[in-house]
Amino acid sequence: MSYKINTKCILSGYSPKNGEPRQLPVYQSTTYKYDSSVEMGKLFDLEASGYFYTRLQNPTNDAVAAKIADLEGGVGAMLTSSGQAASFYSVVNIASAGDHVISSAKIYGGTFNLFNVTMRKLGIDFTFVSPQATREELDAAFKPNTKAVFAESLSNPALEVLDIETFAQAAHAHGVPLIIDNTFPTPVNCRPFEFGADIVIHSTTKYMDGHATSVGGVIVDSGNFDWTQNDKFPGLTTPDDSYHGITYTERFGKLAYVTKATAQLMRDLGSIPSPFNAFLLNLGLETLPLRVERHCYNASKVAEYIRDSGCAVEVTYPGMEGSKGYELAQKYMPGGTSGVISFRIKGGRDAATKFMDSLKIAEIATHVADARTCCLHPASTTHRQLTSEELIACGISDDLIRLSVGIEHVDDIIADVAQALEASQK
Repeated sequence: MSYKINTKCILSGYSPKNGEPRQLPVYQSTTYKYDSSVEMGKLFDLEASGYFYTRLQNPTNDAVAAKIADLEGGVGAMLTSSGQAASFYSVVNIASAGDHVISSAKIYGGTFNLFNVTMRKLGIDFTFVSPQATREELDAAFKPNTKAVFAESLSNPALEVLDIETFAQAAHAHGVPLIIDNTFPTPVNCRPFEFGADIVIHSTTKYMDGHATSVGGVIVDSGNFDWTQNDKFPGLTTPDDSYHGITYTERFGKLAYVTKATAQLMRDLGSIPSPFNAFLLNLGLETLPLRVERHCYNASKVAEYIRDSGCAVEVTYPGMEGSKGYELAQKYMPGGTSGVISFRIKGGRDAATKFMDSLKIAEIATHVADARTCCLHPASTTHRQLTSEELIACGISDDLIRLSVGIEHVDDIIADVAQALEASQK
């Protein structure tokens, strides 16, 4: 039976049998016992499925990963200890020293630094392009050694809506996959696989968790990309000496990408979530559609208030008619975008500081996308390490404020924003 996403958020991933716990259990164990060394040997050789060490697999983690894969419409998923780990693994699973990746320039500051600094030191080159790049501009960015295209469906914090189909068509024309960070819209509001994306990642720390309790990430494999169409992906299409010559595409088919990520990268690099964190993530997922709906409703009302207040130079909320990105949002996120607003306040950086310091309900926090309203000044926090030129490329100005609207009563949020805006203009 095919269920709606609200139902999948409750039922997917774990189906208790007669007399078993109704709620997903926490398997808080590092290891698993077997009756014979032969059985365990088969697990190490990937000849049998099962559990032997939680760094590779854990029943709690696997159930939550399976739920998220179902929500996104993928064939498999792997949980990671953070969204940063998911970003790193999603790329390094198919790119190594000497390779090249194209990325949208307007992405989360931590991801930008990961790509532009740390991964360059590992020998992987990056070209950054506008999320609104034309097909011709995208084609010009490809090189013979390009292995992937990376972008955010809704960028953090500039809130640029990506033209997913254009990016997917360009990537596929050059024989590489499109990796989409779908953190802000979540699968409730955006379905990247349906528009040609091949891999989806999330910082589950945000809306999926929803309560600021657990840092985490996830990589979801659509199973749609043909890794054998060219010779760009030898890690997937040639024997892996570290696993007795297994060729992932031959042994695992549509699950080749996510199996390699788990069996090879997680084996060697770690970065797993604890089973208890996965358990907390699952609790968040159960209410995800309800929370996202309220986040979007509240954010739309707050965005309209700020727009009409006369205190903002510009308000960006793609779910609001007249906002930058509205037309693309109607195509890719017709049910809503997210609870995040960005706006440029009149008075520049000093006014931004006054606004944030005057808030009563909303909190100044590096976090975003949980139940509580919070705000941040990206230029001095999440994107602090970027140069002036890089800030401009990412769509970050000194007067930009990122406001993550929570699920408190919208009248109370608006009253708080109103008095803070008034204070900022004095």
